[in-house]
Amino acid sequence: MSTKDIQQLIDFISQSGLDEVNIETTDLKISVKRYGQGAPAAPAAPVAPVAAAPAVQAPVASAPAAVATPAVAAPKADTSNYITIKSPMIGTFYRSANPESPMFVEVGDSVTEGKVVCIIEAMKLFNEIESEVSGRIVKILVENATPVEYDQPLFLVEPN
Repeated sequence: MSTKDIQQLIDFISQSGLDEVNIETTDLKISVKRYGQGAPAAPAAPVAPVAAAPAVQAPVASAPAAVATPAVAAPKADTSNYITIKSPMIGTFYRSANPESPMFVEVGDSVTEGKVVCIIEAMKLFNEIESEVSGRIVKILVENATPVEYDQPLFLVEPN
């Protein structure tokens, strides 16, 4: 992992509002934790060159306070018969391919297995997230263009 890759990772973490990220490759192991402004950052534990550690520590220490992920609460009605589509990765959630395009799905839309329901951007890569179930979108649980965590609920689907 080059210094440029590490810097891109730090920039992504600071923009996403994530509090902790762990990455391990054959040459390097990085653990980055953010506690807010003024608090010390967790040092990276390099397996490769030690010079990579200062590049990680300095920008993380000046990172802004973590931003809470805005998520709309689940409906108070009985949701036991709904299936949740969850985020398979951390990144930024988008409901459409670009601002001019229509949303992939809206509340009330029918979805089938394999239909794209959103995009999650992670490290400048845009990943299409497909529905794993056929049914009707009941609730969208995340606001457009907000950070999401791994396994975070994105949609509630009433199965067919």
